[in-house]
Parts: sequence; C-alpha cells; structure tokens
Amino acid sequence: MKDQVVECVPNFSEGRDARRVEVIVAAMRLDGVRLLDWSMDPDHNRSIVTIAGEPSLVLESALRGVGKAVELIDLTGQEGLHPRIGAADVVPFVPVTGIKLEQCVMLARQAGLEIWRRFGVPVYFYEAAASRPDRANLEEVRRGQFEGLRDAVRKEAARRPDLGGPGLHPTAGACAVGARKFLVTYCLYLDSTDVGVARTIAREVRAVFSGSHGVKAMGLLVHGRAQLSMNITDFKATPLSQVYSTVSRLAAKHKTATVEGEVTGLIPEAACERESEWMRQLNDFDDQTKVLERRLDTPLEWPDESNSTNR
Repeated sequence: MKDQVVECVPNFSEGRDARRVEVIVAAMRLDGVRLLDWSMDPDHNRSIVTIAGEPSLVLESALRGVGKAVELIDLTGQEGLHPRIGAADVVPFVPVTGIKLEQCVMLARQAGLEIWRRFGVPVYFYEAAASRPDRANLEEVRRGQFEGLRDAVRKEAARRPDLGGPGLHPTAGACAVGARKFLVTYCLYLDSTDVGVARTIAREVRAVFSGSHGVKAMGLLVHGRAQLSMNITDFKATPLSQVYSTVSRLAAKHKTATVEGEVTGLIPEAACERESEWMRQLNDFDDQTKVLERRLDTPLEWPDESNSTNR
C-alpha cells in the first residue's frame, strides 16, 4: 500500500504584512509535513500556503496555522480584492497518493470540529465535505463576505454555520473547510485597463463553462490592468488550453487580447500542456518550483519562527 499523502492549501486573509504571514507559516512547522509553497498577494490581500504529508500531521499543521491567523488577523480592518469570510478563510484537503477524496472529507470534518473547539471560530463545510447541497459551492458560502455574513447569521437561520455560532467570531469571522480535487488558480491579464471588460468576459466564461465543467471566474483591476482570475476545479474535464482558447475568443470579441498569464500556487504535472499557448504565455513559470510532484521531492525550508515578530 502506498504511503498516504494529503495536500492542504489554507488561504489566509493577509497578503500585505510579510512578517505577519511569515509568523503564520512558521507556526505550521511540524516534523513530517512538507512546505511546498507559500505566496502573498497584496492586491487580493491574501496568502496561500501549500503543505503535504501524512494526513494526521497535515491536519495538525493546518490547525496551527488557523490558530495563528485567528490571533493575528482582524477582519474588521482588513480589505482586499478577494472575497473572504474569515482570517483563515478556506482550508481545503486534497488527496495526493494512497488516499481517497472520501477520506479527505473525514479530515475536513475533524479539522472543522477542532477549529471550533480550539479557537471559537465557526465553520462552514464546502465542496465534497459539504453537509448541505447549497453549500457545496464556496461562492454561495461566502456570499456577502465577512460583513454581510456577520449580519445575515443573526437574521437568517439558513445562513448559520455548520459548526459553532450562530454568530461569527468578532475579528476572525468564520472558516470554510472542505475536501476537493486539485484546483488550478489561473489568471490572465488583458490588453485593457477597463475592469468592466474583464467582468463581462468573466460572466461569459462562467456561462460557457456552466454545469460540471469546473471553471470559476471573476474580473478584477490589478495594478491598473484588467485581469481575469479563474479557478479550474476539474482540469481533466476542462484542460487549461480549452479555458485559454475560450478566454482569447471572448477577449477578441470585446476588442482586447490576453497578454500574460500566471499560475498561483502549484499545478499537477497532469495539468501541464507543454506545447500549449497558455503555458508559453505564463510569466516566470519554473517547473522545479511550480509543479507539485517536483516540489514534493524538494520542499521549501520552513521560516524560522524565532526570527519572526508577532505583528
């Protein structure tokens, strides 16, 4: 039997204070857990950390990161381009080897229980771990963001958390915990400064890939450039080359074009299409640091918590 390896990709609602993010990542250090990637996005004001290892160890590592985020991030003063409901906004578990999605669901349920028990942060379960059909979609869980959800849970029983509550944590909000397949976060910049064009194309992309195609998209203005930010939730059903060609066609219809692409976090080797236009257009893509399987063999060094400050 293969060793069990699970990936966890916590998203934290802080992408501007490097010291604070480093403290959160350092708190996740645990023998047997590999740090595969961590990145900060100041525009979205969000950080994404990717860890992997034996399931019980990855679970504990993720919980430590959630606890530190609850301690350091105050959502009442946080803002950014990305939707969020919590300091530790989402905590998804992803099967890598020797483990099935159903087992990741059980990990997610354990994580949710511990997040409420240890930190007093209520939990919503999403994707494969959802306890209600209407919460499988993360966008529905995050509807209204922290501010809107904080008010809604007081008035609507249907919006209350799956665990804990009924009110949100006053500064850390809530945490969405899930189990899912590999997700590729793929952004395309347009030859335009008009965010309206990006939002229109995002709506059209969602319409083209509605149903079971697994493509989520939103239009943003990043550093004065129109950006299409997408999550590809099933790259086997919908290869990124297909997403790229669709966006290019829609962009041309709106008298613009794609000029640059980027992948946030890691991408599985199976999602790479080496001779495709979408990969040729990627900005600074490095196999050694961006491909999951290679990073598993050569993980990153953990930040040294003793050199970080709790600010």
